[in-house]
Amino acid sequence: MPDPLGEPVVLVVGSLHHDILIEADHLPRRDETAVGRRWYPKFGGKGGNQAVAAARAGVTARMCGAVGRDGFGTFLLAALDAGRVDRRFVVEIDGAGSGMSVAVQDAGGDYAATIVSGANLRIDPALLADDRPWSGAAVLVLQNEVPEAVNLAAAAQARRRGIRTLLNAAPARPLHPELRGLVDLLIVNAVEAEMMGSAPVTDLASALEGARRLSAGFASVIVTAGAQGLAACTSMGDQFTLPARRVAVVSSHGAGDAFTGTLAAALARGSPLCDAAAIASDAAARHVSAPAPG
Repeated sequence: MPDPLGEPVVLVVGSLHHDILIEADHLPRRDETAVGRRWYPKFGGKGGNQAVAAARAGVTARMCGAVGRDGFGTFLLAALDAGRVDRRFVVEIDGAGSGMSVAVQDAGGDYAATIVSGANLRIDPALLADDRPWSGAAVLVLQNEVPEAVNLAAAAQARRRGIRTLLNAAPARPLHPELRGLVDLLIVNAVEAEMMGSAPVTDLASALEGARRLSAGFASVIVTAGAQGLAACTSMGDQFTLPARRVAVVSSHGAGDAFTGTLAAALARGSPLCDAAAIASDAAARHVSAPAPG
């Protein structure tokens, strides 16, 4: 189902965050005041990052979400424009601050973050009943940084319209049984897989076992295992593993979003799941090895 320009459409319903990223030698421990080297603002939110990644992968990316009428919101809307994302369905909300996060990244490129959801919690599920956001959509992408009622409304509309639904279940949380039944592909990292019932994921073999276990409740599952790679399994028993490409890691911040957005774009173009996962894995490798902003 292409858009008027002939490109498949990926519809992303989800979060938008103004990120503040702090670089430090190490992540602070409890009660520790760590000294950082520098900080800089960054466009974020899993939804926003995934929409930009999908657009970069060559499809039409459309975003449904919310920001506040504040400086952070202005920053986020400008970044969507710069990323060539259709943001006609991003609502500006009075009386709520835009979503934001603070992330601390250590010298090895690993990070920890805290989010404040703000306007993301005020997305109206009724927005998804409108036909306009769905025009030409081939794939719907969801995450867990917005209320579950929004995800449920979006997934129900997608199923009604015959559109494939991807859920990047991050951060991990209990899922409504109805939402589980509407998800065509679950994407989780090692920590999220364990929180959803997998055994600990430490390598590709345990990632595959985790994907197998989770596929009892979902049509298809991908478990990403960071530098190890990924594993996938379907409820029909099809399965594969894919080692990660070796790169020098600059920052892992946003790598999962680069993977998910690129995967959605490849699936929207008609690629089989294994091929789409390989394309997305390469995009994530490029993302983690990209130079940090000057």
